[in-house]
Amino acid sequence: MKGDSRAMAASVTPRYALGYTTAEHDRLIRQAARIEPILERLFREAGIGPGQRVLDLGSGVGDVSMLAARFVGPSGEVVGIERDARSIAVAKARVAEAGFRNVRFTQTDASQIGSNKPFDAAVGRFILMFLPDPAAVLRSLATLVRPGGVLAFQEPAWQAFLALASPLPLWSKVVSSIHETFRRSGVNLEMGPGLHRIYQEIGLPAPNVFLETPVGSDLAFTRVISEVLESVRPLAKQLGVSLDAVGDFATLADRVQTEIDGAKAMVSWVPLVGAWVRKPN
Repeated sequence: MKGDSRAMAASVTPRYALGYTTAEHDRLIRQAARIEPILERLFREAGIGPGQRVLDLGSGVGDVSMLAARFVGPSGEVVGIERDARSIAVAKARVAEAGFRNVRFTQTDASQIGSNKPFDAAVGRFILMFLPDPAAVLRSLATLVRPGGVLAFQEPAWQAFLALASPLPLWSKVVSSIHETFRRSGVNLEMGPGLHRIYQEIGLPAPNVFLETPVGSDLAFTRVISEVLESVRPLAKQLGVSLDAVGDFATLADRVQTEIDGAKAMVSWVPLVGAWVRKPN
């Protein structure tokens, strides 16, 4: 059973804005640990459970796949789809170290996903935002999901993030610099709020949607956003985004933390929109 690869062929982004460096892999792992409870709630509400077969689109270094594996148990199966070989190597090593035997990864593009057996669910986090035509991708994924199965995705809402960051000048400059780099590179920064419309446009029911915003004030929490800017720094240079306003990168995380501590403030990460829908029978 295969999706419409022609419809998806034009939907694949030519490059990934954050890159595939070892530093970015490590950052993704730290980030995933912080926001895992929010994805857990999405999976639980969507009804992902024992014995199911789950497709993880854009599996990266394996965090979403491993979470899904815990939900489906040893009688279930998780198939991670990822186009970067280095990310897959990291994911496989982590899966083996964690002792999962129900997860496998396939190196392929979104335009080439195929399966002779339907999935009970298709899931993903921070992946549709990087695709030029996420509706085409979701439409094709829906053909791989059995009737009564689920599509469940988690994507960002950046306008809300910019507003929440505005009271702190340096923090706001960091967030705005990431936003501008993403914007110039073609990333869909409002993919989260757009999920409600897109699901319906491809013929699915209106999804169940919720928004959660991680907040915190300690360095382990706040430095992740500074590290995002570090990851997009080469792309910002290519796209002509000036990062002069944030100053020395070697001290950026500490300076951001000093600002937050001085204001006795807490800050948010990007708000996360979770949207799940059940495919009609």
